[in-house]
Amino acid sequence: MGQPLSSITIVGGGTAGWLAAVYLRRACAERIRITLIESPNIPTVGVGEATVPQMPFTLRQIGLDERTFFRRCDATFKTGVMFRNWNTDRSGKLVSYLNPFSNAPSLDGVSIGNHFHAFGAGKRDYVSCYSPYAHMAKAFKGPFSFKDPKADPMPKPAYAYHLNAVAFAKLLAEVGTERGIEHILDDVDDVELDERGYVAALQLRERGRHPVELVIDCTGFRGRIIREALDEPFEDYSDYLGNDRAMALQIPHTNPEKLPPFTSSTALGAGWSWSVPLFNRVGTGYVFSSAHRTDDEARDEFLAHLGAAAPPGSEPRVIPMRIGRSRRAWVKNCIAMGLSGGFIEPLESTAIHMIDQSIRMLLFNMPSTDYEAPVRRRFNRLVDDLYGEVRDFICMHYRMGNREDSAYWIDARTELKITDRLAENLELWQYQLPTQHDLESAQLFTHDTYQTVLFGKRCYENGYGAERLNTPREVRAGSWKAYLRDADIRFAKIVDYKGDHHRLLMALRGKLEPGAARKTPAVVAARTGSCLKETPVLF
Repeated sequence: MGQPLSSITIVGGGTAGWLAAVYLRRACAERIRITLIESPNIPTVGVGEATVPQMPFTLRQIGLDERTFFRRCDATFKTGVMFRNWNTDRSGKLVSYLNPFSNAPSLDGVSIGNHFHAFGAGKRDYVSCYSPYAHMAKAFKGPFSFKDPKADPMPKPAYAYHLNAVAFAKLLAEVGTERGIEHILDDVDDVELDERGYVAALQLRERGRHPVELVIDCTGFRGRIIREALDEPFEDYSDYLGNDRAMALQIPHTNPEKLPPFTSSTALGAGWSWSVPLFNRVGTGYVFSSAHRTDDEARDEFLAHLGAAAPPGSEPRVIPMRIGRSRRAWVKNCIAMGLSGGFIEPLESTAIHMIDQSIRMLLFNMPSTDYEAPVRRRFNRLVDDLYGEVRDFICMHYRMGNREDSAYWIDARTELKITDRLAENLELWQYQLPTQHDLESAQLFTHDTYQTVLFGKRCYENGYGAERLNTPREVRAGSWKAYLRDADIRFAKIVDYKGDHHRLLMALRGKLEPGAARKTPAVVAARTGSCLKETPVLF
C-alpha cells in the first residue's frame, strides 16, 4: 500500500489549471502541497465563456464570493440557450427555441410532453408551456428580484453564468496564491520518466529539476505530458462532429440595458454562431467546417451575419479545433484536464463543466503513491461516460436537423456518425417520448433535455414519429387545458416579480442609481454574503 499523496503538481494555468488548483486546495486543506507551473511565454486568449447550472454550486464550494465574481469577471446570468434557425417548421420557415434550465413537470402522472403532443397548446411552443424562463427571456428578466424573497413565486431558480474566461482565471490565480498554492512561472523543457514510465520530474528552464508525485496536465491542445511524454493516443471525434474551425470576435452591445439572460446559438451556412452577453461586451464567434467553408468565406459569412453590430474593420481571430479526447484521461501518475484531456465543440457550454467534473471525480478517486489501477480505471470510466454523454447530445442536434438549404446541413444530418446507443434511442423516440430509462449517462443532459430539443426542433411536426407516438392513457384534454390556464397565471406572476437583468447586475456591482428600491437583490445578497462562511472542507 502506497503512502498518502503529499503533493500535486499542475502544469498549465488558465481556467483549467487554476480551477483545479483552487478546488484541490480547498478540498484537501493543508495535507497536500499544491504547485502550479505556468509558462510566462504563452499568451492568454480573451473570450466570453458560458457555463452550466452547476457553476454557482462550484463557486460556493471553493469559497469564492459571488458578488466579487460578478464584478471581476464581467459576468451575467444565464438561464438557458436560445437555438436560432437550426430547423424549419412544416411550412419551411426557420424556427427558434429556448432550451432552459428547468425541467418539464408531470401531469396526471406522465410528462406534459405527452399532453403537448396529443393536444397542442395554441400559439405556445413546448418550452413556453412549462418554463417561466421562456417568458422571462422575452422580458430581459434575471433569476432574482429586488422584492421580498419570501414572496418569490419561483424561490429556487436554476442559473449559470456568462463570464470572461481570462478574468476568471486571473481571479482564481489571486485566490489560489493567497491560499498558499505555490505558483511557478517557468517553462517545462523536458519530462523525466522513471523505469516504470511514470513521470518522475519536470525539467524547468529556470528552476531546473522539479520532482512530482501526481501531475495534472492542463497544457491545452498540445498535451505536453499526457500525449507528448506519455504517448497516450488521441481519440478523434471528427467522424461524429464535423466542425473543426472557429473564429472569435468581441463586439459592443447594441443596447447595453437589454441584456439577454441566455446564450444564443444561430445556425449559419456551414456551422453556427455563438453570442455570449457579458456585462460590458458580447463575445461572439463562428464554429464551422473547413470542408464546407474556407477561412475567408467563413469570415465574410460571419461578418455579414453580425451586420452593423460588428465594428468597422473587424478581423475575427481564427482558432483551429481538434475535436476528440485522450483515449484515457488518467495514465500512470498523470491526469489530463481541460483541453489536454479533450475538446468537444462548445455548443452546450460544457468546457468548464468538464474541468469541474474531472476535479470532483479525482477527489472521489484520490490515489496513494501506488496510483492504484482500480482507482484509475474508475476515474477513466467516469470520464468516458461524461464525454460520451456530451458527444451524443451534441450529435443529436445535427442528426435531427432538417435544413435543406446547404450541403453542410445535409451532410451533418446524413454523413456524420452517431453511436449505436443514440441511434437506438432515436429509433425508439419515434414511438414514445424520451424517459429516464433511455440514457446510460445523464449527469448533465437528462431525458427532459432531449425531449425539449425534439419539440423545439419541431421534429414530431415534421414526420419524425408523427401519429405513431404512443400516448399514455393518463393524457386528458381537460387536465391539459386546466394546466395551461394555471401555468399562464403562474408565469405572469413570476415575470412580474423577477428583476430586470441589467439592473440586477448593476446592483451586484454596486452601481444602481441613487434612490433605487433595494440596492442589492435580496436572494443574491443572502447567497453571496454567506458563501465563504458556510463552505466546508469536503475531503
